[in-house]
Amino acid sequence: MKFLSFEHNGIPSFGAATDAGVVDLGKRYTDLRSAIRAGELENLANEVAGAKADYSLEEISWLPTIPNPEKIICIGVNYANRNAEYKDDSEAPKYPSVFMRTRESLTGHGQPLMDPPESDQLDYEGEIVIVIGKEGRRIPEEKAHEYIAGLTIMNEGSLRDFLRHAKFNVTQGKNFEKSGALGPWLVTPDELDPMGELQVMTRVNGEERQNDTTANLMFPFRYLISYLSTFYRLKPGDVIATGTPLGAGARFDPPKYLKEGDVVEVEVPGIGILRNPVVTEKV
Repeated sequence: MKFLSFEHNGIPSFGAATDAGVVDLGKRYTDLRSAIRAGELENLANEVAGAKADYSLEEISWLPTIPNPEKIICIGVNYANRNAEYKDDSEAPKYPSVFMRTRESLTGHGQPLMDPPESDQLDYEGEIVIVIGKEGRRIPEEKAHEYIAGLTIMNEGSLRDFLRHAKFNVTQGKNFEKSGALGPWLVTPDELDPMGELQVMTRVNGEERQNDTTANLMFPFRYLISYLSTFYRLKPGDVIATGTPLGAGARFDPPKYLKEGDVVEVEVPGIGILRNPVVTEKV
């Protein structure tokens, strides 16, 4: 089943996407995170099977899949060939690079990415995202799949020059308002195996820039969940962006940064396409 968060006539809600459209589930639970926390996704999927749609997809405004996660955890440089892309002769890392994003740094499918006036280096990063389904700490790798509510997609947008403002952190470049996107929806494990081999592709104005599979991850999903739960208490609705393949705009010569009028698409077969236009932020 596909679950999404949206607004209709300015009122936020969440629902299930069916062949007929969107079935509004906002009267059952406050939001998608609440439904995940209650362990009700399977029951809701059964409930909406064959139900009449409340809205078409054209009638809604998309919100980030989980608009209010407690944690947005991001993994840096997780595809083996991307580590080589840095051309610094470094060995493969022993542990993942981890950083955090804020809720305000992400927007929904179809909504504009904001290119801020402080930088001309807005970049794209297509990523597969794990949404945690139940609370856990020190989760064994062999049980990691039990803690996944489903998968979604992120464009983990970055301001490259702001990433280099400090020696030991990338927080500044990862948290400009609406510089990234999360969507279009959450796909549950009954529809897509989160532990299977998955492909992620990014296109800018139709030109393919990134294309890789999770077979090339240095730190697979099972390991990430186990490792992160060593120090985090993972909670229902927490978001884990699992890393981006090679091909980000910064790695071209000259770099191919985003500008107003560009359209970025991140596609993961089995999930769908996260599409966002780029606009210059007005101040």
